[in-house]
Amino acid sequence: MRKAYFGLALLVTLLLLSACGFKLQARADLPPEMQRTRLEVVDPFGEFSRRLEVLLEQNGVDIVTSAPDSAVLEIPVNEMRKEIQSIGDNARVQEFLVRHSVQFRLLDSSGAELIPLQTFEMSRVYQFNEQDILAAEREDEFLRNDLADSLARMVVRRLGTYGK
Repeated sequence: MRKAYFGLALLVTLLLLSACGFKLQARADLPPEMQRTRLEVVDPFGEFSRRLEVLLEQNGVDIVTSAPDSAVLEIPVNEMRKEIQSIGDNARVQEFLVRHSVQFRLLDSSGAELIPLQTFEMSRVYQFNEQDILAAEREDEFLRNDLADSLARMVVRRLGTYGK
């Protein structure tokens, strides 16, 4: 009897998930010119650069360091800024804004521009409590990593729309 209820509950859950449009994100359909790609990034060891490289490799791109017949993904701008969002009545910071900007373009092996220079920018606001400075620092680090991951995913999705 329990197995029947469990099976029915599982079936209903699967039907509800499929009815709401939920589906796993598929691999990006990257242009064939990107089979071998060289990354030219301002900060090659930053979180954004590492995450972008992993996502590209997961989508079937062979990242090369120097190859004359490879596409080039240029990322001339990869900036992270922290700004004061609000100040309290006691003249102390209450909220910070973390803003991450990325510019990129894709060139083929001959240097022709496949995707022109584009800019993506995301930001997050977090509250700052000077009584709990360690938690604020951890939240800042978490938001920076989250922004880098989100922007890397946005770049890969945009590369997947080339030619469509």
